[in-house]
Amino acid sequence: MSDQDRRPGELTARELLRWLWRQVTSMRTALMLLLLLALAAIPGSVIPQAGVDALKVTKWKDEHPKLTPVYEKLDLFSVYSSPWFSAIYLLLVLSLVGCIVPRLFVYYRALRAQPPVAPRNLTRMPVQASYRTELSVDEVLDRARSVLGKRHRLRAASAGDDYVAAERGYLREAGNLLFHLSVLVVLAGFAVGGLWGYQGGVIITEGSTFSNNLTQYDDFKPGGLFTTKQMKDFRFTVDEFDVEWIKKGPKTGQARKFEAHLSYHASQDAPEKHYDLRVNHPLEIDGTDVFLIGHGYAPVVTVRDGTGKITYTGPTPFLPQDASFLSFGVIKPPSTNPQIGLEGLFYPTFDFRNGNPVTVFGEDLNPTLSMLAYTGDLGYDSGRSQSVYVLDKMNAKQIEKDGKPVRVDLQIGDTFELPDGLGSVTFDRVDPWIRVQISQTPGKGVALVGVIMALVGLCASLFLRPRRVWVRAIPGTMDGSGETLVELAVLDRSGNGEMDEVLSTLLGQLKEDPR
Repeated sequence: MSDQDRRPGELTARELLRWLWRQVTSMRTALMLLLLLALAAIPGSVIPQAGVDALKVTKWKDEHPKLTPVYEKLDLFSVYSSPWFSAIYLLLVLSLVGCIVPRLFVYYRALRAQPPVAPRNLTRMPVQASYRTELSVDEVLDRARSVLGKRHRLRAASAGDDYVAAERGYLREAGNLLFHLSVLVVLAGFAVGGLWGYQGGVIITEGSTFSNNLTQYDDFKPGGLFTTKQMKDFRFTVDEFDVEWIKKGPKTGQARKFEAHLSYHASQDAPEKHYDLRVNHPLEIDGTDVFLIGHGYAPVVTVRDGTGKITYTGPTPFLPQDASFLSFGVIKPPSTNPQIGLEGLFYPTFDFRNGNPVTVFGEDLNPTLSMLAYTGDLGYDSGRSQSVYVLDKMNAKQIEKDGKPVRVDLQIGDTFELPDGLGSVTFDRVDPWIRVQISQTPGKGVALVGVIMALVGLCASLFLRPRRVWVRAIPGTMDGSGETLVELAVLDRSGNGEMDEVLSTLLGQLKEDPR
């Protein structure tokens, strides 16, 4: 298409692409995308995320059956890996790179540039002074180079120059360059961690051992290029779990401090080591971090069938519902015939208040179980994937006695006999459990370097004051005085207005007798 055939405002494909690139890489677009990313992250902080805590996701879905299909279509349970969030993030990265890379060349050229030539008339500068001396022009200029060269960068002298140009604070441009470059380094670090890293969570009861392989995790979120070869062959055992409870004040009954005493092996043949795992004090094993992020109770329950045969025994983690550690859980004996399931609440310190069952303290001072029992087809043999915290009651019925639902209320040592010879349930004891997050983030070192670079660059750009100084020597023969006229001007590029003192100091240094 020729220029004559084009309509006003019509763009060619090349011009359209150039216009789009300029729009995407403008600072305004980058700021808009940054705001949009912050808004898009809000659902991820409000709605439980499958990659962070699959247990909360399961509980949320069970409590909101109507909203669940809508949230699943919008990927609101995995916001940070959803296509729409990834699109915003990638556009932001593209925009930042497009903004930053050209500026890197600008700052690099400014860093290497020489101080500019002296203005024609220094007496018109806002901060200037002049004096006469018996020294020759060459002596004055040599003296100026000697004084200014100690703390300033000098412009290369040329034949016939009657001035000395100097500049200091040019490392401010290095700070700008370093700060903008650090953004790219941080983005690269996040990209490496997101592609090759992984994050998983698991609940471990006291006395149990965890081995680092996929089958041991409750939830697992790998990076796009993750391979199982990256997983380190370590294992650890929760030897003991200690909790310090608040016993006075408005927060009575809440946990204040808790730590897990671990014994671990960094590899199959490594010697055993010990570590006290606390919040914000992760255990680091060969580049893999183990964080303590929660705790709760696992009642140890034994279920027998009608013949007295044990069909289920062991600790069953119950999930805390609030700060009082009132917990909800499900018990699924897999081999009971007919199938039996129990779901209900665990009260760490049970009491009746105003006729209602409550737990008055988070510590297990009076542990009590209160559950409802179901029988029928609970889906144990269906082959479908089931959450251990949800009981499929669609094809089951509640166990009743005399037309009333059977409630299994137990304290430690109690046994409840189910009606119709269905078996019995015994509450043996309570074991604590901890929830740990295990993650490997290979790019965190790169990101840390980028953050340090950003801080250094930001400090340099904020606190270094760029300043330019010019000294001109005019021979006395030009005005017949016989003395050399020296003109001095100072320009502060940051506008802090403290140049009078600087000018006075430089005048004193230039007037000193060099001999």
